[in-house]
Amino acid sequence: MIAILIVALAAGAASALMFASISSGALISLLLYFLAPLPLMVSALAWGPLAAAIGGVAAATVLGAIFGLPYCIAFAMMVALPGWWLGHLALLGRPIAGAAGDSIAQQPPALEWYPVGRILLWVAAFAIITTTAALLTLGSDADTITGTLRRGLLKVLSAGEGLPSGEIERLVDMLVILAPLAATILAMVTLTLSLWLAGKIAQTSGRLNRPWPDFRTTALPAMTLVALSVAVAVSFVGGMLALLAQIVTAALVIAYALVGFAVLHTLTLSLTNRGFWLGGVYAVVVMFGWPIVAMFALGIADAVFGLRQRYLQTRPPPLPVA
Repeated sequence: MIAILIVALAAGAASALMFASISSGALISLLLYFLAPLPLMVSALAWGPLAAAIGGVAAATVLGAIFGLPYCIAFAMMVALPGWWLGHLALLGRPIAGAAGDSIAQQPPALEWYPVGRILLWVAAFAIITTTAALLTLGSDADTITGTLRRGLLKVLSAGEGLPSGEIERLVDMLVILAPLAATILAMVTLTLSLWLAGKIAQTSGRLNRPWPDFRTTALPAMTLVALSVAVAVSFVGGMLALLAQIVTAALVIAYALVGFAVLHTLTLSLTNRGFWLGGVYAVVVMFGWPIVAMFALGIADAVFGLRQRYLQTRPPPLPVA
């Protein structure tokens, strides 16, 4: 218990420092800020969710005492809660019905682990909550939020030189629309990346208390497609409801894009230069960004037409090992 307490406090301190580094204004602090849940996730996966909970509560309390209650609440919502809950879900398993362990070898029964697709939905939920909470600090309705964003962006961009006022106005109008969507996408990507990195760190240290999941089987629940369709429709009604629907749409689009990568990993199993092609796709997406639309389309196509299932049914079985 003492070891867990030490690990928990160390993870909480690391997360708090990464979260508070944003106040320095350095460019690297932005990356540290968004990866702040990583230490808590590592502690959750390697030492159990209790360690993440202790570290998160301790860090939030210290930040609240130093910087005030808003910092405490922000850290709890954006870092501590996702770090603890996602780590808890990743370790959540139940015995498979009908499966029995080897009593002679003293092996426990096989476990069915919490589906990766559902964890991805929880990541989307946290991205939606944190983005919405950040916007609500700017105002309680869509006009106030967009007005505050517009004034802030105008102040920042007008400080520079070389752009005519007309171009600045048009740029600000575009950024006001894109800012909530970009914040949601960034939260989705960084939370997913943090959980993956935490799993790799725990696995490398030999403390990951579950087998490494097969990400190629990642699939979202069927009702997610219905939720995405409703969110897209509501995005056009206007007002605060439309703004919230756009945030939900952005989060689910990235969730389906991540599923699209899982589909791609399955459909390329028979390629001889598979690593080269997959690496090229990842490089193009990271460099240009917009090709993520193709991954989203692939994820949607798999949800509707079952591309992976059809491919695996037509693929010849592997040759038996001699």
